[in-house]
Amino acid sequence: MTTSKATTDARQPAEEPALNRAIGPKLLILFVIGDILGTGIYATTGKVAGKVGGALWLPFAIGFLVALLTAASYVELVGKYPKAAGAALYTQKAFKVPFFTFIIAFMVMCSGLSSASAAARAFSGDYLGELTNDALPPTLVAILFILALAALNLRGVSESVKTNVVLTLVELSGLAIILAIGAYAVLSGDGEASRLTEFEAGGGTAYALMTGVLGATALGFFAFVGFEDSVNMAEETKDPTRTFPRAIFIGVAVTGTIYVLVALVSSLLVDYKVLEGSSGPLLEVVKAGGIDFPHKLFALIALFAVTNSALINIMMASRLCYGMANERILPRAMGRVLSRRRTPVVGIVFVSLLAIGLVSTGEIEGLGDTTAFLLLCVFGVVNVAVLVLRRDPVEHKHFRAPTILPVLGAITALVLASPLADRPAEVYIRAGVLIAVGIGLWAVNKVVLKTRGEE
Repeated sequence: MTTSKATTDARQPAEEPALNRAIGPKLLILFVIGDILGTGIYATTGKVAGKVGGALWLPFAIGFLVALLTAASYVELVGKYPKAAGAALYTQKAFKVPFFTFIIAFMVMCSGLSSASAAARAFSGDYLGELTNDALPPTLVAILFILALAALNLRGVSESVKTNVVLTLVELSGLAIILAIGAYAVLSGDGEASRLTEFEAGGGTAYALMTGVLGATALGFFAFVGFEDSVNMAEETKDPTRTFPRAIFIGVAVTGTIYVLVALVSSLLVDYKVLEGSSGPLLEVVKAGGIDFPHKLFALIALFAVTNSALINIMMASRLCYGMANERILPRAMGRVLSRRRTPVVGIVFVSLLAIGLVSTGEIEGLGDTTAFLLLCVFGVVNVAVLVLRRDPVEHKHFRAPTILPVLGAITALVLASPLADRPAEVYIRAGVLIAVGIGLWAVNKVVLKTRGEE
């Protein structure tokens, strides 16, 4: 996510104190890993399998490589401009078109909301059903889930961050259980290794196979989003130009390796059709793993994992909304702060209402694909921005990605965002409606500023 400086160089006013540089290398690595892990792998593994078949590991391996390409661009840019504004800052510096910068910032915000909505759908699905015997209506549960996260965000950022740390440790334990089950299965000679090379969803032709793999990769890329959030911590990180390269690359490498291994285990133990039909695919892996691990306990762990993803995204989206209001590119009322708790109350209410609206428009697959589509578009712009900003040298030393990496990053991101990825029309429609909401708010704000003579 980007932060409040959506259309400026994110410079602090002279009278304001600088942020506390309290994040060291190890803590930043943990932050990156915790930000990437979550709903994607716990909820969309089965839907990815439905697009590609038993070779479930391949889309995650390709997504891993695409993530590394774009991560290199983010590392160069955050080292060059160690400010807390992310994609919006880089877009403004490269293209200097405030409206375009706003669109990129709003797309980042909306990607967080669609991600939170996908998490809400995952929360109300088979994982919760394992604990409640499917006794609760999923849509109602998803809406109540969003409202509960909004209430936590309203209570305060300290409570939200502390909750995030606990939930990150829980979600890591869940993936460790899956990998342990996989290791046991391999040592016991269980599982169907032949599934790992089956492309059942290709439709028989080379073109259908290509679009099936691209579609699966585009959806699977949802599991890799999050590393871009870390650049917003640049002003709170010790020696960011040296710390970020190692932290982001290690974070993406660790999570990418875990994802590929989880995908291998899932396909090895469970038929892709069973995975596709479940909103709690990793629970199916636990049930098929041959280890007597309590199913309800794993379901509880998975619920914590998807809660963590949604919490982070609601929190970041509300702060971005607050920041854009303070920059006067959204109506100023959206920057209102709750006096006692010092939390952006209008921003939290606004993004929560949008998230609730999104919950009613689709299931996990469509909402996850919408998240991936929005961020792939943003990543394409960031990769181009790296090349444009090579004409803007800075005095300090920083990481410089080989030119081929942002070129490939832009190409792969835009290909995965294109219709070649075989995503349904509803994804483009949903994304278009969200962007239209942003443009409407921009226009209303322009009219208000002009009427007041403040423009």
